[in-house]
Amino acid sequence: MPEPQPPYDPFFDERHPPTDYLVAEYDGLVAGYIRLGPPTPLAANAHVLQIQGLAVADRARGRGLGRSLLRAACAEARRRGASRITLRVLGPNTPARRLYASEGFGVEGVLPGEFLLDGHYVDDVLMGRLLAG
Repeated sequence: MPEPQPPYDPFFDERHPPTDYLVAEYDGLVAGYIRLGPPTPLAANAHVLQIQGLAVADRARGRGLGRSLLRAACAEARRRGASRITLRVLGPNTPARRLYASEGFGVEGVLPGEFLLDGHYVDDVLMGRLLAG
C-alpha cells in the first residue's frame, strides 16, 4: 500500500473527534487504534456504526491487539446503541479479512477495481455484522 505523503491531513478534525477512537497500548506506548463513526449523517442509518480505520504498529503485531480493538469497537458500538457494525477493507488485505471473518463479519458486497494502488486495480470489500444485545 502507498505510504501517506506530506502534507498530512490532521488525525482529528470536526468529522473525527478524539471520542471516535479507541486506543491500544503495548509496553506503555500507543500501539494501535480503531475509529468508529456513522457511515452517513442520515437518521434512518443511525443504528449503524462503521469502523473507519484500524491500525496496529509493526512492533506490536501478532499480539492480539487488532482482535482486541475489534472486539472493543463492537462493544462500544453496542454501548452507543448501534445494532449493526460495518467496515470496508481492500480485497488483497487477506490477514484483515480473515480477522474480520473470525469475529463474525461477513462479506456484504464488493466494489470491483475500486482503487488503483501501485499500478493495480483492487477491490473494496464491504463487510458487516449484527450486534447482539
